[in-house]
Amino acid sequence: MVDKITVLGGYDKQGNKEPVEEIVIKKGEIFGVVGPTGSGKSSLIGDIEQLAQEDTFSKRKVLVNDEEPSYDDRTNPRKKMVAQLSQNMNFLADMSVGDFLSLHAKCRGASSKCVDAVIRLANTLTGEPIKKEHELTILSGGQSRALMVADIAIISDSPIVLIDEIENAGIRKHDALQILSGHGKIVMVVTHDPVLALMADRRIVMKNGGMQKVINTTTQEKVIAEKLNKVDELMLSLRDRVRNGEIIEDIKLEDVKL
Repeated sequence: MVDKITVLGGYDKQGNKEPVEEIVIKKGEIFGVVGPTGSGKSSLIGDIEQLAQEDTFSKRKVLVNDEEPSYDDRTNPRKKMVAQLSQNMNFLADMSVGDFLSLHAKCRGASSKCVDAVIRLANTLTGEPIKKEHELTILSGGQSRALMVADIAIISDSPIVLIDEIENAGIRKHDALQILSGHGKIVMVVTHDPVLALMADRRIVMKNGGMQKVINTTTQEKVIAEKLNKVDELMLSLRDRVRNGEIIEDIKLEDVKL
């Protein structure tokens, strides 16, 4: 069981030692990674995905429960500790949703009964219903991400989840993060989206390829995040109504006033 991971700082793009020497992320915590394009966000989560041991460009080191992961932990697919949900994700397998989930459950040693549970959970995150008989290749981006969030929560036993810029995925982002952290996962969210950034318990600021500082999300920021999430929910609702051919004349913007 993974209770925490520790990232020991390395060096930025210019070879300077990172200002943040160590970050510790615990089970059930949502941790944000923010910074401008090219600041090193993807490099950081890449190091975590590889469980780097000073063998990447940054020279960072990742500890699991305060110990160095073994070679087997880092290379054996059956011991995969990290699941990644990326911004650009499409299924290529020519099979149905039900068959895919059943196969994944079998590979993970999980009960086939969890297939229905995954689909039910996924349908709470997207306004476009997913059915067992749907072909994977026809799923929209939002449906695909909702399905994978539910799959990671219920079937996958990977204790660490890296989420890379899913702000435009068209899913209920707040619910997705709460579901994953509620299942005892360590959740890291790479994002430019203030809603996602403020939902995190803490966030690390990246600059020039290095970890610059860690910010604890304040109480007021949490309040703002809740209000911004209501705006997101309103946008998702409006999207569905527009798709269904409705006329939009009854928006109550006062309900989401900041």
